[in-house]
Amino acid sequence: MLDFNGQVVIVTGAGSPKGIGRTIAQTFARQGAQVVICDINQAGLDANVAEMEAMGYKVCGLSANLTDKASVDALIGDVMARFGRIDVLVNNAGVSQKVTVADMTLDDIKRVFNVNMFGLFLITQAVCEVMKQQRYGRIVHLSSVSGKRGGGVFGGAHYSASKAAVLGFSKNLAREVSQYGITTNCVCPGLINTDIWKSMPKEQADAVIAGIPMGRPGETQEVADTIVFLASREASYITGEEIDINGGSHMD
Repeated sequence: MLDFNGQVVIVTGAGSPKGIGRTIAQTFARQGAQVVICDINQAGLDANVAEMEAMGYKVCGLSANLTDKASVDALIGDVMARFGRIDVLVNNAGVSQKVTVADMTLDDIKRVFNVNMFGLFLITQAVCEVMKQQRYGRIVHLSSVSGKRGGGVFGGAHYSASKAAVLGFSKNLAREVSQYGITTNCVCPGLINTDIWKSMPKEQADAVIAGIPMGRPGETQEVADTIVFLASREASYITGEEIDINGGSHMD
């Protein structure tokens, strides 16, 4: 068991009833962390907070629009006012869209990048200032296998490009903040058993599964467990890395 007692963990995009963010938040809470889940979906936040509180976990839900700097600054100010520190940031929030380049619009690209890259940048920038003062911090970004191999699971070229941008951003950030005791790493999930997977047409789902040596989608818990390790004190000498969680569908 990794010990997160006394640590404050922010998990973005944790307003889905069956998403990866929900599992990440519960896994950190199970290790003793005070968890802050944030999402633009207030109803989803409220439901997940109620579920976690019923389990006896320390959790609060704060609504935020990560693409708006004022909203992000207010979020971080609220967290600091309540808890006085931020030890871990998990950038889980993201959006996707299945569309070809031929049919894609500039507005489509902007919408995907606004959340997947620009929103990630805004909250990371704000949290890094807190972590620098603490001389300690862990940041884990969710990229995707699509950002490494150019799609093949779900989403268009703009999704793949945004997730590739996250990889480059994290590596450069690691060079800047390591001196402050802050690590920054990425996880790159492949096909995961979420509502997106369940919504795929059977023919498309079968084709994706055929390309996975393990022959199945991953589980949200398998992603969460990797993230929690990277955010732990035990992972203190790992930074600038990208960890594949894809059942062998992509191997570096």
